[in-house]
Amino acid sequence: MVQNNKRVTLARSAVDRRCHVCAFFNSREDEYKVMLPFLKEGLEAGEKVFQIMDRRQRDERSRRLTDAGVDAAAAEQNGLLEVRPWENAHLSDGRFDQHAMIALIESLAKDGQRRSGVTRLWANMEWALEDFPGVNDVVEYESRINDMLPKYDMAAVCTYDLAKFSASVVMDVLRTHPQMIVGGILRENPFYSPPDEFLRELRDRGAPVS
Repeated sequence: MVQNNKRVTLARSAVDRRCHVCAFFNSREDEYKVMLPFLKEGLEAGEKVFQIMDRRQRDERSRRLTDAGVDAAAAEQNGLLEVRPWENAHLSDGRFDQHAMIALIESLAKDGQRRSGVTRLWANMEWALEDFPGVNDVVEYESRINDMLPKYDMAAVCTYDLAKFSASVVMDVLRTHPQMIVGGILRENPFYSPPDEFLRELRDRGAPVS
């Protein structure tokens, strides 16, 4: 395994290489201001970078990367950058299977750790607003993945548009991430609950938990 001791910078703060961050934004512009430097730093360090996104945003994302000084095409060609549409990740086979998705993220983490030491993941979470079976399991998934992520050098950032998600979902998302970005600032999350505690709470609410 490649040993990589370089720091990971997110929202202008040093962050642990093994982290799970929820990032809340009010606009796409605000998201790019925080996330493009995170992605660019990783590529310049020779780290593996994954993006999971709405395929309809891919052209804009490529343009933004170019404007930020990133040769996205070259990074994809040499295997450092991988871009997956939701249909090849969270919404594979036309539905959301949280357990299959956790297995996929783990395989990406293993591969990135073997290749470059640190893996960076930027996942746009608006797939959970689509009309597909299983999408209501999003907060359960966000909680369960905390049992796996600490095993690997993966800096995972899940981005949420505050204008599109309900207040109740936002509060649950907060409960499932050890760190958060609000107003462009990275903070330790005082609302975080470990998976066992949060999943027990979901059951107490009467929510189906798989």
